[in-house]
Amino acid sequence: MARKIIIDTDPGQDDAVAILLALASPADIELLGLTAVAGNVPLALTAKNTRMVCELAGRTDIPVFAGCEAPMNRTLVTAEHVHGKTGLDGPTLPDPTMPLQDTHAVDFIVETLRRETPGTVTLCPLGPLTNIATAFRQAPDIIARVAEIVLMGGAYFEVGNITPSAEFNIYVDPDAADIVFRAGCKLTVMPLDLTHKALTSRERVEAFRAIGTPVGKAVAEWTDFFERFDKEKYGSLGAPLHDPCVIAYLIRPDLFAGRHINVVVETEGRFTTGMTVADWWRVSGRDANAHFMRDVDDTGFFSLLTERIARL
Repeated sequence: MARKIIIDTDPGQDDAVAILLALASPADIELLGLTAVAGNVPLALTAKNTRMVCELAGRTDIPVFAGCEAPMNRTLVTAEHVHGKTGLDGPTLPDPTMPLQDTHAVDFIVETLRRETPGTVTLCPLGPLTNIATAFRQAPDIIARVAEIVLMGGAYFEVGNITPSAEFNIYVDPDAADIVFRAGCKLTVMPLDLTHKALTSRERVEAFRAIGTPVGKAVAEWTDFFERFDKEKYGSLGAPLHDPCVIAYLIRPDLFAGRHINVVVETEGRFTTGMTVADWWRVSGRDANAHFMRDVDDTGFFSLLTERIARL
């Protein structure tokens, strides 16, 4: 049976690929809606980009909701230096014609979790956790109704990508992340430790292009664009496709491995704000609260991605 999910997102080229993977997998995933949050670029652009991706896939039936335009207690930090000024630099796509929904993303999350059978809706945050934490704070009754949260965020062994110690999504709104990590939901985390093992290569990018469809071409051009940043920064041969790991995990959990451990979010550190302190060696005595992933079968991951993207 298809798993019901809400994708909370701040596209971002890798967010776009994650959304396409979900839309290409109806036997596995029932996408109830997409909620946009400020992150990689400001909210106006993430809400626009989310709809552009739906239209690229021919799925104007998927409702898109705009959410929080700033972190809970902090000034927004964005990542145009990685994703370009639009957030989706690379291919030239037409502006979306499908409307944004009138409902606020937080209200949609709350209403959906209250309406659906408890334990049947999985939340898939691909950006800062502002919308999710705000929903939990406004409606604590929904927390027990969440089936699972599978998120892209955090880092431990790979340390930070926006500061020396913090991964971008968690750093942008550490207070929101703290709420989510302490909520008590079943939680699966795709950190940089895992995503940096799922790197593009020339061959993998050309496999997307060789699909020969507008979607395959767009995925190749997005990847071409944001690869340049990671290659230069890390000296790697390709770039990590972070966010599709979340959706791939829902479809093929056997491709991933990690540990059930305690993870806390640093909100007050002088140099470490936004750090996900992962007790990998279980030395803290704190109860485990997250399935923290560290390994991926990257060949299987890219095979799944290419095969599914070709369906659109």
